Amino acid sequence: MSAGGESTASCLAAMLPVSAALEAVYHQIQQWPFPMPGQYLHLPLVGQVLQVRIPSVKDKPTTVRPPVSAAPLSVRPIVLSSVYELEFHRVLQPLLPHLYLLWELVLLNEPLAVMAPNPTLSSKFVQVLVNMVLPLRYGSDYRPYFTIHDSEFKDYTTRTQAPPNIILGVTNPFFTKALQHWPHVVRIDDTADPSKPLKKSSTSSPGHVTDVKPGLYTRYKPFITPDRSALRAVGRTPTTARRSGDVRDAHIRRMLSEVTQSFMIPLERYLATLLPLQRTITPWRQPPGLKPFNQADFVKSLEISGPHLTTGLKGNWTGLYRRFFSTPNFRYWLRLRQLEATNKIRVLYMEAICKADVVFWMRDKTEVEVVDFILRLNDLLCGRESEVMSPLPPRLEQALAGQMRTITNALSPDMQALLSTLNSATGPVS
Repeated sequence: MSAGGESTASCLAAMLPVSAALEAVYHQIQQWPFPMPGQYLHLPLVGQVLQVRIPSVKDKPTTVRPPVSAAPLSVRPIVLSSVYELEFHRVLQPLLPHLYLLWELVLLNEPLAVMAPNPTLSSKFVQVLVNMVLPLRYGSDYRPYFTIHDSEFKDYTTRTQAPPNIILGVTNPFFTKALQHWPHVVRIDDTADPSKPLKKSSTSSPGHVTDVKPGLYTRYKPFITPDRSALRAVGRTPTTARRSGDVRDAHIRRMLSEVTQSFMIPLERYLATLLPLQRTITPWRQPPGLKPFNQADFVKSLEISGPHLTTGLKGNWTGLYRRFFSTPNFRYWLRLRQLEATNKIRVLYMEAICKADVVFWMRDKTEVEVVDFILRLNDLLCGRESEVMSPLPPRLEQALAGQMRTITNALSPDMQALLSTLNSATGPVS
């Protein structure tokens, strides 16, 4: 819980025995405005003012947003951070020397167990790990607080199969033995000096030892050589020790975001070459689809457009990409981009239809050809050829409706009646 959340909880805890006070709190909350993404809200509560900002999908992960007051306030607001504003430096400080190694483990969806003394620390650490690869969205499951009572307990602790691609946060000492076959384990302790870096052990896990030392237990050999100078810049040096937590958090987020973007830019650039050329999209033919992702062709493109163009980090980038291709993160990213590309092609096709002279096109077409065109267009309008249909701009919807009316009105009355019956069951054509 953040400092603002703890202050609010303390205020409410002091009032719990007083029913009248709780009723007053209830009425205050009832008057709060409806939350809107991207906007700051000042919410009165028991003599305090809570300042909250709901994250927006347009936010960039490296952006640090300072508190903003819309109007002068008589009471200094308590700033509540969002679930995405994580304390990177505070959580990762003991493991800063292994920051890039952790980044690779998360990028590759490696099975990773976090053993912490309490659920709060376990949850914070797991949330930070998942957000280390932003702006890439983590494509596997993760459990900030996993217990022996969870239904997947046997599946995750069995030795008859490899551990799943998941990040687990646990607190029960029993997991020290139950997860000893896991390839990567982080052991953290809230009593240790955070300024003292934790060591990396070449053993795969703490093993049978019940009183293990905090540290990173893995045999993983990273593909990328870490930037020691950058890691020292965020360590506890005389310069950085005076920085506020927000600035240090931003520094770490920026480092991680930059290496992730350097890794993803070649993939995004290659994917753009798989899109059909706009001049090949015509109103009267089925729009072309996205070309398949060819791993060999992509690897060849790294020679002229690899990560070396945007980052100074050295290492076996090709090996890292080959490993990445078999991960849930890659499959999730590729699926999202394929859906986005399909919707983009769909919009370009709709725009081409809106600009076309349908009256001229219908002059030498049979009624069967016209009806086939209407049905194909109706499928695109209703999104039946795409798993995720993006909403069309209003101007495009209006233009398409006009074109559809023009085409439908040119058909015979019997065919118009048939299409009308079809529309009532599958969705409107015009």
